Formats: sequence, C-alpha cells, structure tokens
Amino acid sequence: MIPRLKELYKKEILPNIKQKFGFKNLYMGPKIQKVVINMGLGVDGNDSKILKSCQEDLALIAGQRPVITKFKKSISNFKTRKNSNAGLKVTLRKNKMYEFIDRLVNIALPRIKDFRGLSANGFDKFGSYTFGVKEHIIFPEVNFDKADKIRGLDITIVISSLKKEHSVELLEKLNFPFIKKGDN
Repeated sequence: MIPRLKELYKKEILPNIKQKFGFKNLYMGPKIQKVVINMGLGVDGNDSKILKSCQEDLALIAGQRPVITKFKKSISNFKTRKNSNAGLKVTLRKNKMYEFIDRLVNIALPRIKDFRGLSANGFDKFGSYTFGVKEHIIFPEVNFDKADKIRGLDITIVISSLKKEHSVELLEKLNFPFIKKGDN
C-alpha cells in the first residue's frame, strides 16, 4: 500500500512546485532521498541495559532496527575511547521514510511542550534539513512509563534539489511548521 504522503507528493505537491519554479519536467523538482534519525548516548553508551532500551525505543519510532555507532578516535576531554559506543542511528528510505515524516509532522511535533515551530536555519547549502528534538517520548509508539531517561534525537531530511528555496517549498507543502518571519 502506498503511503498517504507519497501519494500526495506525486499527485499534488510535485506538479505545484514544477509550475511555481518553471521546471521543464517533474524530475527537476526536489525529492526526499532519505531520513536519518540519530540518538547520541554519550557516557551511557557503555551500559548495555541503557543501550538496549534506547535501541528498542528508536526501533519503535523508526519502524526498523537502529545501528550502533562507534567513536572513531579517543578524546580524553570528552571521556571517549576509540570503538566504544557513541549512539544509535537509523536511515529510512522509500515508504518507511514517508510514513515517518507523516507521523512526525501530524502527531509528534504538535505534542512538544511550548512548540512554536521549527527554525528555518537548519538547511545546509545542499538543501538538506536538520533539526533536533529534545524529547524522544513525543512519539506515541514510545511508552512514557518504560522510558528510563528522556533523550534527544537529531533528524536529518536529505533532499535532492537545485536550490535551497526548492527544499523549503517542498517541506512547507508537506506541512512542516516553520517559524514565520515576524512571529516571536
């Protein structure tokens, strides 16, 4: 079954963006390639129970099993050792990616306390968008009572586009709640 957001993207959003920016064909328009969800653990990465519970929470949020990331080098000031656990990451593509974005925008982000919108400063020069979420418990899949500690997530949406403006337009059409200029 095709996700609701993917169908909306193909039938309405992409033709509107093509018309607005004057693209010659639909393939010139911006396209979401993947979504990367990252959870840093820091000192807790060495504790196997905490690692396992975080792995389960991230698997529930993303819908697939996360990969354990390792430190590449030892840094004494940060108390890190080479090849010790640094955090967890999941890369979502195709249908799972669209389902995650749909749940993120329509269910999870409105559950954040005192939420005013996402900053538009998270775009890089290639058009990808990165933002952080301070509480992983905003997702309804995570049981609030079983979470031992509230952890943050970094979410990167990798977009192939010609310009940054095209990526902004795509995410606005996907109902991403950006802070408008002049809103305090």
